[in-house]
Amino acid sequence: MGSDSLSILNATKATPIPVQEEDPPNQSTALLSFNTDSSSGPPQKPTTTIVFISLLLITCIALAAAGAFAFLFFSSPSSQTPSTAHIESTARPLSKLRHPVVILISSDGFRFGYQFKTATPNIGRLIANGTEAEHGLIPVFPTLTFPNHYSIVTGLYPAYHGIINNRFADPHTGEIFTMASHEPKWWLGEPLWETVVNHGLKAATYFWPGSEVKKGSWNCPLKFCRNYNGSVPFEERVDTVLGYFDLPSSEIPVFMTLYFEDPDHQGHQVGPDDPEITDAVARIDRMIGRLIQGLEKRGVFDDVTIIMVGDHGMVGTCDKKLIFLDDLAPWIEIPGDWVQSHTPLLAIRPPPGVSPSDVVAKMNEGLKSGKVDNGKNLRVFLKEELPSRLHYVASDRIPPIIGLVEEGFKVEQKRSKRQECGGAHGYDNAFFSMRTIFIGHGPEFARGQKIPSFENVQIYNLVTSILKIQGAPNNGTQSFPQSILLSSP
Repeated sequence: MGSDSLSILNATKATPIPVQEEDPPNQSTALLSFNTDSSSGPPQKPTTTIVFISLLLITCIALAAAGAFAFLFFSSPSSQTPSTAHIESTARPLSKLRHPVVILISSDGFRFGYQFKTATPNIGRLIANGTEAEHGLIPVFPTLTFPNHYSIVTGLYPAYHGIINNRFADPHTGEIFTMASHEPKWWLGEPLWETVVNHGLKAATYFWPGSEVKKGSWNCPLKFCRNYNGSVPFEERVDTVLGYFDLPSSEIPVFMTLYFEDPDHQGHQVGPDDPEITDAVARIDRMIGRLIQGLEKRGVFDDVTIIMVGDHGMVGTCDKKLIFLDDLAPWIEIPGDWVQSHTPLLAIRPPPGVSPSDVVAKMNEGLKSGKVDNGKNLRVFLKEELPSRLHYVASDRIPPIIGLVEEGFKVEQKRSKRQECGGAHGYDNAFFSMRTIFIGHGPEFARGQKIPSFENVQIYNLVTSILKIQGAPNNGTQSFPQSILLSSP
């Protein structure tokens, strides 16, 4: 990343993580109280006798109760079941690893809530014994695969790391970025694997957008870097990662990525509510179980940090929720070659000489007229007028005109007879349907801890904090790891 890009990295305000309040101190209170002062005249003998007998009986009962309690206490097993409400206060020291190790797992398109579609005992184990974003992880905008995966590993919003869409054009050269583009010029920022190598440590990537790019100190080493191949069985991916733990201690990578295409693949075909999603989620859970069992077999499960995330959610779409740009012709014609992406993120770059502000004004006039089918479900902005919470302006790669589509709607150039129902993502990250999962399990994550939702740009600092290395400048906040990790001050 150039100095100009670094200078505009502005830290964002993290979602407040409430500080867990300590239990109030136990205060001894009297169960019985007697008024020994007499204000009603001299004491009478019958009353004194009754009080004496009462005290004697109470003393005997108390002694008997104490004896019973002592008997139960000393006769019970020495290992008592800890309170489920208890959260460990310190991180456990490593026993079999020379250095903290983080495995970062992505299940593409794992919408928050999918974990409740079917029995997920292995994911549930990580949640029960770790830390979970209780209402899901918030992706960055646009909620697409490549921008979000690269935000997770750089801590940067897309405007700063350069991957502003899954496909886009360089406004200066006209070159097109696709998901197969591995030239370093596209990929700004410093991903975690590069940060790790900069500190003289080893990293391994089993698929992750950007991991094949050779830049800085990262050369995608053959032994620890896999070129993407979606046909590789999930089991083989897990087993390869497990194999790293069979290396000599000094050779074990301290940072590893593991990527699964599901359930995004099924979500696009059938939407988020189809039984195919249930099957895909169950398969992901089996892969997590395979990983856990392999780590347990090697005796390192308790030492390894597992962070499981998704990149975005999913929402159902259907033909009745379509908006056609050709329907705007009475107000303005939008040629197809102006449009860099149609849906769910509409991105338009008019040619020189055409005022973007005029285009926006005429498009919105037509959309609000009531004469364009579903027009009210598309809002068009100059990029600098987008809501600031989207952080989608500080790059000339972002076209000047951006359209935000309502949840579940799609934009197409012209009408056709094609019938289509499925699923999509890429929408405003404020939509709950775009949320995904965050689960952290390991020696520095509290057991059973629930935290509020947060944006995925915070994960970079979280990983560097666990690995105890200095990270590169990013959009996350330094205080975030301190809010949820046990060893942080």
